[in-house]
Amino acid sequence: MPRGPKPHAPESEDPDDILIASKYLNSRYPWRDPAERVPYGIVLLVAAQLKWSPAAVLVRLGELGYADVQRSEAPLPAVVEPDDAALITSVDVRFGLTPVDVDKTVSLRQVVVSAALTNRAPAEAARRMTALGYRVGTGARPLSESADLRDVGLIRTDHRGSWFDWGDEVSAGQVLETARDLLCSPHYAADRLIALGLRLPYTPEPGDERLLKYADVPGGGWIGRWTTAPVGHILTVARETGRSHADILARLSELGCQRPGGNIPDTPEPDDLVLLSENLDGRLPWLMKNDVVGLQLRHILRASLVTGRSPAQVTERLTALGHRLHENANVPETADETDIRLLETVTRSYLDDVHLEHVLRGASLTGRSPSDVATRLTELGYQLPDEVTYPEIRPGARTQAPAA
Repeated sequence: MPRGPKPHAPESEDPDDILIASKYLNSRYPWRDPAERVPYGIVLLVAAQLKWSPAAVLVRLGELGYADVQRSEAPLPAVVEPDDAALITSVDVRFGLTPVDVDKTVSLRQVVVSAALTNRAPAEAARRMTALGYRVGTGARPLSESADLRDVGLIRTDHRGSWFDWGDEVSAGQVLETARDLLCSPHYAADRLIALGLRLPYTPEPGDERLLKYADVPGGGWIGRWTTAPVGHILTVARETGRSHADILARLSELGCQRPGGNIPDTPEPDDLVLLSENLDGRLPWLMKNDVVGLQLRHILRASLVTGRSPAQVTERLTALGHRLHENANVPETADETDIRLLETVTRSYLDDVHLEHVLRGASLTGRSPSDVATRLTELGYQLPDEVTYPEIRPGARTQAPAA
């Protein structure tokens, strides 16, 4: 189908007229077609740029031949400020200059993103858009009166460009996922989502903050959608708050968390927290359950020295708490510092073979002979498949030269 002739530049040489006639309000081609309707938002954007009243813009558009202009059901605002432009310009269109359609309800995304762009609170941005003649949607609760740049990330449903809108329900798992992406507390994320007019399947409680914080690490150490709560964390929260294990687990389930990474004992023993802490001091960081390679044998031996339990007793208790030792591991009858130092040099799990380079590294770091290292690692359950004759000499030892 043949297209009509392209609109020409305005005959007027007035800079204001040239700007009004340019489709993207940049005083350049392409020019606005007089046969097409002028969006209401263009009237406001021209008013903001030229510091005219919207009524004056309407008059000049008519004089320039633009007779069909979209109007709002509300009265024209008396003044449009320059920083109103971010509210009026649609955030749904990536290219060009497209104003928000006054015939449609303004989306939550438009309010939140434009609020962030102008450092306004979402409630303030919504009020201003209403004053400019737009119809703004409503959520489950009134919008927040405080500004927060993280709001834009909170209302994203995924990384593909989808967004929550007025009154949508955000799942508990989505709250955890969003909090992880924004490196913030899931409790903060839940509170803020409600402040943006969205709904949740639960009511945030102040105690959720403690329930969800399991470590002090980069990113906050919050329990995430796919992160299991360590047993040590559950026992500590129960001791600090007086809440029962069942109550804590039920609340974590409401918050979208997975089952804990281990078994919660009916009757905790006095040194359970020591056994479950990585540094054997009864505090975080806690042991995380590893169903692939199992618990490290050196933790068993270190725990034995700290608690006075035998390695077998430590293994039995940690197994009861859900931390298994790999089936290939051989637990010695007594804990020995020399075994611990040797195991600290081993970078291989019980699923991996230990080769010559690993034996030599262990010998170098412990001062033991390669033969001694290979023998002891074999006794502790490691697989050394290489057919190698390991020397008895210790690293750094010197053969005495014969007398002259």
